[in-house]
This record gives sequence, C-alpha cells and structure tokens, in this order.
Amino acid sequence: MHVPLNPKNHYTYSAIGESPDEAQGETLLEPSEKVAEPPQYCVVLLNDDYTTFDFVVHVLITIFNKPVEEAVIITNNVHKKGRGVCGVYTKQIAETKVDLVDHASREAGYPLKCIMEEA
Repeated sequence: MHVPLNPKNHYTYSAIGESPDEAQGETLLEPSEKVAEPPQYCVVLLNDDYTTFDFVVHVLITIFNKPVEEAVIITNNVHKKGRGVCGVYTKQIAETKVDLVDHASREAGYPLKCIMEEA
C-alpha cells in the first residue's frame, strides 16, 4: 500500500517519543532560504615543448570526457595560446582532475602541466 508523504515532515523534527500529532517541530530550512553555490575553479592545461598533441587530446578525452572535436580545439588553444581551459568544476573535482593529469603525464613520460584557477 502506498502512503503519501506529508511534506511538512521533511522540514521538521520532533523530540524522541512524540507522535507526529504531538510534534511541535522546528523548521530546519525555510523554503525561501537560498543555499550559496560553491566556488568554481577553471582547470587549465599549459603548453610545453615536449608533450605530443595526441597525448593532450587523449587526456582531454579520458580525464575530462571531451568529445574528440572539442579536445582538438582545446589542444590547439594549448599549442597556439599557451593554455587551454578544460572545464570549470568545484574545488574538490578540480583538484582531482589536476592530480589525474599530473599522474597520467608522469606515467607517459611527459611534462604536461595542469593547474586550477578560481573562476
């Protein structure tokens, strides 16, 4: 049997032992309150004279889930402009992406640098 949920119960709590009818719950979060968005960070690949074009495309496809066409465009930016933005993420995700690029680069024997900057 399906029992519909009372939306009020999602926003309130009561003392242990009180029945829902006796509960004088306190509001945990007012519906009108806004939750602040977490700060965002750009993950950027930096150009060097040794990392191959193909490896940078591979990194963008495998670590950043970019389609081939977009990976080639970003790689061209890295090559021609000295840097290419891979994406904008929350701090923990950006840190993870930077670490993954650093690890993949070392494993492949390339000096590719990846940094994060506040967006």
